[in-house]
Parts: sequence; C-alpha cells; structure tokens
Amino acid sequence: MSGAARTGLSVLSLAAALGLLVALPYLVGADWGRIGRELGRLGRAEVAWLTVLWLAGLWAYTFVFTASLPGLTHIRAFMLNAVGSAVSNLLPFGGAAGVAVTFAMARGWGYRAAAIAVSTLVTGVWNVLSRLLLPAVGIIALLVAGELPGRGLASAAGLGAGLLLAAVALLVLALRSPGAARRLDDGVRAFAQRLPSRPRALLGRADGAMADVRAKTIGVLRTGWKGLTFGMAAYLALQAWLFQACLTAVGADVGLAETTAVFAINRMLTTAVITPSGAGISETGTAALLLAFGADPGPAATATLLYSFYTYAIEIPTGALAWIAWTLHGRAVKA
Repeated sequence: MSGAARTGLSVLSLAAALGLLVALPYLVGADWGRIGRELGRLGRAEVAWLTVLWLAGLWAYTFVFTASLPGLTHIRAFMLNAVGSAVSNLLPFGGAAGVAVTFAMARGWGYRAAAIAVSTLVTGVWNVLSRLLLPAVGIIALLVAGELPGRGLASAAGLGAGLLLAAVALLVLALRSPGAARRLDDGVRAFAQRLPSRPRALLGRADGAMADVRAKTIGVLRTGWKGLTFGMAAYLALQAWLFQACLTAVGADVGLAETTAVFAINRMLTTAVITPSGAGISETGTAALLLAFGADPGPAATATLLYSFYTYAIEIPTGALAWIAWTLHGRAVKA
C-alpha cells in the first residue's frame, strides 16, 4: 500500500471514529446538552478519584513490561506503554506502528533487538489470553446473576464460556509443555487439511507456530510469568474498577454482573481495526449494552464517554509527553 493510500485510510478511519463519537448520544436517545450537564455535576474529588484509578491501571501494566524485558524500570515501562498506546489510538491497525515505536525506544535504551522481540511476543500472548478470558468472565457473571433469558440461551452462553476457558487452558498448557505445543500444532495442521484451499493456505502459515512461540519465550516465561500474570490481572481489575467508578459518578444504575459483562465487551470491541483502537465502535456498543441492562440514556452515554476519555483520549497527550521526554532525555542511554 502506498503512503498516500495509508494516509487516506488513516484520515477516513479517524473521521469514522469521530463521527460515531459525535453521534453516540443521539443513537442512544440522549443529547450533548444533557451529557454536558451530567459532566458538570462531577466534583473535584470524583475527577481526582477517576484519575487515580486511571494512573494506577497504567502503572499496573508496567509489571507486564518489566517481567517481559528483564532490566527495564517501571518508569521506562510506563513510557513505552504510553507512547505505544498513543500511536495505536491515532492510526487504524495502529498496533503494529505502536510496536515499532516502542521497539525504537527500547533500542535507544540499549536493549538488544532479540530481547525486545521476545518481550513483544510475550506481552502479545498475555494480551491474547486476557482477551479470551474477559468474555468468559462476563458470560459467567450474567449466568450467576440469572440475567440471560431462557434456558437455551443460558446453555449456549455457558458452552461459549466453557470453550473460551478451555482455549485459555490449552494455550497455557502448550506454553508449559513442548509436547503439548507440538500436539496443538498437529491439531491445527489436521484441522487445516479439512478446509477449502484458501483458508487452508492462510491457516497453513501458522504451521508450527505454537512450538516456535514456546521456544522463543520459554526463557522469559520461566522467570517472568508471575509478573506478567499479576500485572495483567491488576491492570484489567483497575480498568474494570474505573468503568464502575464512571458509572457511579454519573448515576448510571447497573448491577455488578451487568457491569462486568459490559466491561468485557467494551475491552473486546477496542480490538476492532476499522477505527483506531475501536474508537466509536466500542463506545456505541457499550452504551447500547448499558441501555439493554436498564440504564437511563443520559447517564449511559455520559459514563461511556467519560470512560473513553480515560482509556482513549487522554492516552494521546500522555504518550506525546512521554515521547518528548524520551527524545530529550532518554535516547542512547544504556539500560
């Protein structure tokens, strides 16, 4: 793809995200005037508390980086996360660009390319595991609360949650055992042979991928899995707490099980590649789910946009400041 085409795609993607965000209140039956009044009622203490939760979540994620890249300090991990998130939030398919920027930053601190590549792979694996766990947790919360109407839907949801948990268990086992990794690759290979030619060719590119991932990451995983798991779990828990705090701050009345499910879906929708970090898409889906669970349109839209401010918008200037700090003071410094 040419540079002009990429630029055009980025502009269209950002325009789509902005359009969805501007239209969000009207899509759920609210308006910007009401949202402004809801936000105007927030006190300084509430804003400070939301900011503390946001910063605590970012700091928790530094443990994922420090566990995957031995020797990295938490301050530098915070900078890597901030800059990578800012780039991802500005560009469609921005994850790759974010990885490239953080790679350059880590190289500037003296880390070897191989170590950075392993860190990127390890953090990617843990993010995949979390993306599989989140919807399972959301489904289980709704099942426990009895929020799924009909025995058939509940059974289907329970089966889905079980399959997701089984996938997580299978991936963890494959990372722990070389034999399990080979058997998983064999299973993928056998499954691919049953598919039509085009999907078979696409899946064939992953032939032996699990054993390869395990071989490249086993050294880091042996010493860093606790930090990776703690950091990811703490980060997600604090993000969920922030979401609940946003709902409480604007008076959106939603139960704990429903909040858990909406949070899980929100985090999944951020992976939509049509817009940067799923902006606009995740907010629309989140507000719609809150309405379905009984929230009033005004508070539902306000809480959604407030949460988006902390998990999307504010990350862009934060990342810019971190990039400036690295440019002025952090380049070519041995780690």
